[in-house]
Amino acid sequence: MRLSRSVRAALAGTVAVAVLPLAASAHAAGPKEGSTAAAVAKRPKSLVIGIDGATFAKFGKAKMPRVKGLMAAGMTATANLYASPMAPTSSGPGWSTIATGTWPDKHKVVDNSFAGARYDLYPDYATRLEGARSSLNTLVVGTWGPIPSTVFGPGVDARLGGVSDADTTTTAVSKLTTTDADATFVHLDDVDGAGHYYGTEHRAYLDALNTVDTQIGRILDAVTSRAAYADEDWQILVTADHGHQSGGGHGGNTPAERQSFVIAKGTGFTPGSVRYDVKVTDVAPTVLSHFGVTPDPAWQLDGKPIGTLAPDAFDALRPSLNTRVDELALPSTLKGWTTTAPTGWTIDNSAMPTGGVTEWRGWSFATDEFWSNTELGQGRETNVRARNVFAVADSDEWDDKAHGVGQFDSTLVSPAYAVTGGASATVSYATNYRVDGPQTGDVYISFDGGPRQLLQSYRADVNTFERLTVAVPAGATTARLSFQYTGTNSSFWTVDQVALTS
Repeated sequence: MRLSRSVRAALAGTVAVAVLPLAASAHAAGPKEGSTAAAVAKRPKSLVIGIDGATFAKFGKAKMPRVKGLMAAGMTATANLYASPMAPTSSGPGWSTIATGTWPDKHKVVDNSFAGARYDLYPDYATRLEGARSSLNTLVVGTWGPIPSTVFGPGVDARLGGVSDADTTTTAVSKLTTTDADATFVHLDDVDGAGHYYGTEHRAYLDALNTVDTQIGRILDAVTSRAAYADEDWQILVTADHGHQSGGGHGGNTPAERQSFVIAKGTGFTPGSVRYDVKVTDVAPTVLSHFGVTPDPAWQLDGKPIGTLAPDAFDALRPSLNTRVDELALPSTLKGWTTTAPTGWTIDNSAMPTGGVTEWRGWSFATDEFWSNTELGQGRETNVRARNVFAVADSDEWDDKAHGVGQFDSTLVSPAYAVTGGASATVSYATNYRVDGPQTGDVYISFDGGPRQLLQSYRADVNTFERLTVAVPAGATTARLSFQYTGTNSSFWTVDQVALTS
């Protein structure tokens, strides 16, 4: 937890701004054959505004007409951050995650000291833009000193600090009005200060949200008043590094501290739309994509351009998720789990003992809001690479209620994927495998209904996005994947975004 100089002086907090989507694509198509006038592509421009410590759940109680106007004109997405043991919900890890498009287990910023940071491997998106297109004008303005001095690197054209959010806003307005800034990041801090000093239930916190909304309005007006605005394609994103507890403070693993958001307005974002599959790691690649910079796989970004995200089979289950049965610590109205597999998928529980916690008897499908809050502090908060609804096998939670003799033993089986015999295929999926006792996790593949072949085994902690290459036998036309998990009051295994391409 940290209090900046301006926070102590003015009870201010950190503000995270999201990117306003541009009005036209950087890759506008050429004129149709026979057209008499060639369409002129608008210049891509990006603005990301970060509101430090902004608790999205409190937006409804604040007025915030400018931010709510962005929501009405664009997309709104909420998603959870990590918590310890990956990193605390602090500003250093939060802003580093947003700027680099990677989670803390990659960029290695785990507190506000920035000790061990690997910005050399995972630089901020403005630095990547400069490397790809040095002609772009990049600008960072931030109230919290480490934003312009540390999180964003020296390759950025202009890195400016502000002694207060009022000062930061004035600087941002001036630069957006008088310079040809292409990609701008603005950080506002006072909401975080109000969260620390008062907590989110106090009127002063809502006042801080309303004040930052006014400041954001000034920044947005600076954009629209630009002389060249009609010829520019602005993408605007607003986001935050963490939330706050109701009594004040952050750094822990409660839902209020972990919830963040991305608001995005511009080309490709449907007005008034709401999504559940967007993460704060998607901010950086979304900005890069807006300028026509395709993230290199070698960069190992965890985020993806929002426009490229597509729902998987598990996400289709969201409308049919259930409220709690045995997990009585969760809110009674929270919907977030089912054991009914999506079309084409099956769950083999023939080796599962009877009984146990209903929600987790065999493989289940759940949201992070439901599953990670069943019991805090057991590592479920590290499941950041799953999106929306995911598959989970959790022997620890299942074992919390009496059950028949035997261990947790369940297998999740995929639909049949088309493959090309004699070629290679790629199996990909996000996975978080965590061990705390006797357990196994094995991935199998079978061709044309034949015997299972071991593809991958997990016996130690793994949190990654897997890409496995497999040789397809000559003549084979289909393949199925099986994920078999066994455990005796151990931890868990999550799987998401499963794909097989040939």
